[in-house]
Amino acid sequence: MLDAPQHTSKVAARTLRKRVHDILELDVSHDPVSSIVNTFIVVLIFLNVVAFSAETVPALQGRYGAYFRVFDAFSVAIFSFEYAYRIWSCVEIPVFRRIAPWRARWRFAARPMQLIDLFAVLPFYLSFVLPLDLRILRILRIFRFLKLARYSPALQSLGRVLSSERRALIGALLVMIALLLFAATGIYYLERHAQPEIFGSIPSAAWWALATLTTVGYGDVVPITTVGKMFGGIVMIFGLGMFALPIAIIATGFSQQANRHEFVVTWAMVARVPLFAQLDAASVANIMSLLYSRQYEMNSKIFVAGTRAEAMYFIASGEVIVHTSDGDIVLGEGDFFGEMALIEDRLRKHSVVALTKCRLLVLDSDDFAHLAHQEPDISNHIHGVAKARAQAGKAYKAAKASKKTAKARAKRVRTAGGA
Repeated sequence: MLDAPQHTSKVAARTLRKRVHDILELDVSHDPVSSIVNTFIVVLIFLNVVAFSAETVPALQGRYGAYFRVFDAFSVAIFSFEYAYRIWSCVEIPVFRRIAPWRARWRFAARPMQLIDLFAVLPFYLSFVLPLDLRILRILRIFRFLKLARYSPALQSLGRVLSSERRALIGALLVMIALLLFAATGIYYLERHAQPEIFGSIPSAAWWALATLTTVGYGDVVPITTVGKMFGGIVMIFGLGMFALPIAIIATGFSQQANRHEFVVTWAMVARVPLFAQLDAASVANIMSLLYSRQYEMNSKIFVAGTRAEAMYFIASGEVIVHTSDGDIVLGEGDFFGEMALIEDRLRKHSVVALTKCRLLVLDSDDFAHLAHQEPDISNHIHGVAKARAQAGKAYKAAKASKKTAKARAKRVRTAGGA
């Protein structure tokens, strides 16, 4: 059993670790420290990209090379501290609290964003231990630019689009490869005798096929026979349609994602809600695909009474106030609301206003059924809370009606006595 000083020290360390985790991972919009830290890191990333590009200019490298090296060392120090603090504080993520700290940190370090953070600083340290040309290692510094994906909702949305549309993109890629092989094979048989040095094999003809299908048309390899030119025109027409297909898939998916998501739902945001805190990693990932987030300023209306119920809400940060006929109710971080109208398929009976600047996780009515199928325990809990709230409302109204009846009876008694 720990004595008082040890216990106090352990509590203080955990409090500090949780605060570091909140600053680095949660990006709470109303936390000025988090905003300052994130803004500083984003600016530093941009400056690193500028410095990386400027170093390739011989005149600038010769004149300011020493300053570039000092700035690089400073940046590596900042990024190294950031990486270390993220690994150190990751045990405060609710889904990692049930496993050993070393195992939690290992799993956290293996995530894609943490690997990018590692590769952003690794070249600097490798230059001291490996006998390699530093110019080779410098190219790896471009990973620092990829760190922006952590702070850019747009880049995260694009990543989600690529993941969700991967089957369609793979299908389009297979069609493009088939078309490439068809074009290379066709031009090989049509031009191999006229230009054996260029179209002497299908692999050699594939360069012309790729340049033609993408409509780049470098002009270094062209058919000279009449039939070959006619075939080339057909290949160009097919290329316009087929190579535009993956672009259309990504553009459509990104447009839908951008219209639906004001802010990307992050792992940390979902884990902050007590209802989801005890779930394993796979369950949290499934729920993230159903939720999207919205930010509301102070005193802004979330929904009003009499409107159609299209979603329920989980409070990731901030507070809201529910205006009911029986009085106002304040809900805070971790609470949820709007579920009763969804369950009963009716219009809203209450109005909800943001009491402070808050961020809400939104579950659409269409995804409500998916949640019940994927996570029945969570769905049962939501239904249980909704039932308890409904019973509490009925009990309150019954008590209010009983009190009103008692007052009326007492008034009649007083009136009869006075008569």
